[in-house]
Amino acid sequence: MAISATPATKTPALRVIPLGGLHEIGKNTCVFEYGDDLMLVDAGLAFPSDGMHGVNVVMPDTSYLRENQTRIRGMIVTHGHEDHIGGISHHLKHFNIPIIYGPRLALSLLEGKMAEAGVADRTTLQTVAPRDVVKVGQHFKVEFIRNTHSIADSFSLAITTPVGVVVFTGDFKFDHTPVDGEYFDIQRMAQYGEQGVLCMFSDSTNAELPGFTPSERAVFPNLDRHISTAEGRVLITTFASSVHRVSMILELALKHGRKVSLLGRSMLNVIAKARELGYIRCPDELFVPIKQIRDIPDRETLLLMTGSQGESLAALSRISRCEHPQVQVKSTDKIIFSASPIPGNTISVVNTIDRLMMLGAKVVYGKGEGIHVSGHGSQEDQKLMIALTRPRFFVPVHGEHRMLMCHSRTAQSMGVPENNILIINNGDVVELTPDSIRRGDPVKAGIELLDNSRNGIVDARVLKERQQLAGDGVITMLAAISTEGLMVAPPRVNLRGVVTTAEPRKMSMWAEREVGWVLENRWNQLARNTGGNAPEVDWVGVQREIEVGLQRRMRRELQVEPLIICLVQPAPAGTPAYVSKNPVEDRAPVSRAARAERDRPQAQPQAQAQPASAAPAEAELQPADDNRLRRRRPSAAVG
Repeated sequence: MAISATPATKTPALRVIPLGGLHEIGKNTCVFEYGDDLMLVDAGLAFPSDGMHGVNVVMPDTSYLRENQTRIRGMIVTHGHEDHIGGISHHLKHFNIPIIYGPRLALSLLEGKMAEAGVADRTTLQTVAPRDVVKVGQHFKVEFIRNTHSIADSFSLAITTPVGVVVFTGDFKFDHTPVDGEYFDIQRMAQYGEQGVLCMFSDSTNAELPGFTPSERAVFPNLDRHISTAEGRVLITTFASSVHRVSMILELALKHGRKVSLLGRSMLNVIAKARELGYIRCPDELFVPIKQIRDIPDRETLLLMTGSQGESLAALSRISRCEHPQVQVKSTDKIIFSASPIPGNTISVVNTIDRLMMLGAKVVYGKGEGIHVSGHGSQEDQKLMIALTRPRFFVPVHGEHRMLMCHSRTAQSMGVPENNILIINNGDVVELTPDSIRRGDPVKAGIELLDNSRNGIVDARVLKERQQLAGDGVITMLAAISTEGLMVAPPRVNLRGVVTTAEPRKMSMWAEREVGWVLENRWNQLARNTGGNAPEVDWVGVQREIEVGLQRRMRRELQVEPLIICLVQPAPAGTPAYVSKNPVEDRAPVSRAARAERDRPQAQPQAQAQPASAAPAEAELQPADDNRLRRRRPSAAVG
């Protein structure tokens, strides 16, 4: 694809294209390109909303990357959260990435994901340390600047390009008492500010919140208090990737003489990797397999698990539904939610809390308990970042629309002119030159929905069918039709999950009408005489026409839209036509041939006018859809 230039200067522009993370939380994916070089920054996933039935994860649409895969020079990873690295293994199945640079913990987690997905040979992983500089392609130099976040080993980026320096903050907050003792490299960020920053792309997640985000250490005394006062078992759920939080919980378990059992695959994986790399330090004797937990007194037990977001398959959710094979809730249990719901997960989290309370447990949750702090900077953190870097242009990213707008106002309060700020959508192209910022022509962006296998794509049609199944149920119908266009048996109708007051007889009558209407009005377009013994019939087309007709009928008569599945059973030529047992006034025409055969004994040499009262009866035989009435042939009364 040719690189656009700004009209005023004709100077080649740096193009920055977010494919995810705008007007949403999650699936953060951004593209930097200049000339023939294309560099990726992060590639995350998001979790499905309630209406995405059977969907496991949500990915950004990567059509643009597939079309330009020969230009991909490498990827930069800022940190190891799923909304920043969760999509990489999936993308590697569709295009190669020559090399991926990132921090040790993030790449260690990614290595396991790639091996599981069978794509370990599709790229090279290269770990970096603070202030390391890597070159990607001919036009990008990237320096990794240590920041502080809710996961260890997190970085902001200073990207040197032919048009100037771009700062990409990644997820950050200014934590002056970090759990791991790794401080935000404020000095290096300020040096870039002194040298001059062309543009900054900055995390907007907490842009609505005033003040500074508290240090991760702020939760330690409150967790300590709750664990020390627990009379029985302590069950704690938090994000598995919140390594600092997990490290503090394990420290407190050791302090209070409690053995720890881990539940949840991601919790096991992250803790194993973090211990291997030295981010978590604790003795092996602290841990006990979950199968042995019943042999330890409740007062000496702590269960650390996934499920803080109410995920249906996570450990705590299964426990709340009494479906976990090893753990059942006791009335003496204290269950601590050391996390806040991600937008969209609130209902599932509240439902999980309710179920646990109904089982008799004491549940500790909510902001008032002081057991969770965010890893994202609030307004004062964001102001400090802008003050350090003093960018000429500013683009808020990683947040919903109101967050982006609020972050924009914060930047203006710090002296960035309104005309130098862009609010963009996924797929929008930010074009930067040394003197300007503008919005270029957008590229294709959207979402890809993956099923539980993380291999199958759930397209829009499949998702709509699942929503219909969940909302209004399904109707299946078997129609037997001969190759001559005759209905040779009554349609068989089966309802599952459909709420209706209609009697089975009426449903059968409606099905007959729709089949009859299609045979009467569409058969000539769907059956083609090829000169052989039998016509060539588009049975799929017949099936689709019947489904559409019955769908309209259900919407009109019952105000429901169930999923309609019609199966057509072809019958050989010469099979006798079915004669409906429904009363004449309710019966639809079976087919043109059947009508001719039925009327032949009464036929007269000359057409005679029928009584006027016959016209309404004939009209009743046709489906009630107005468009169909306009299309149908004149009735016998007119002939």
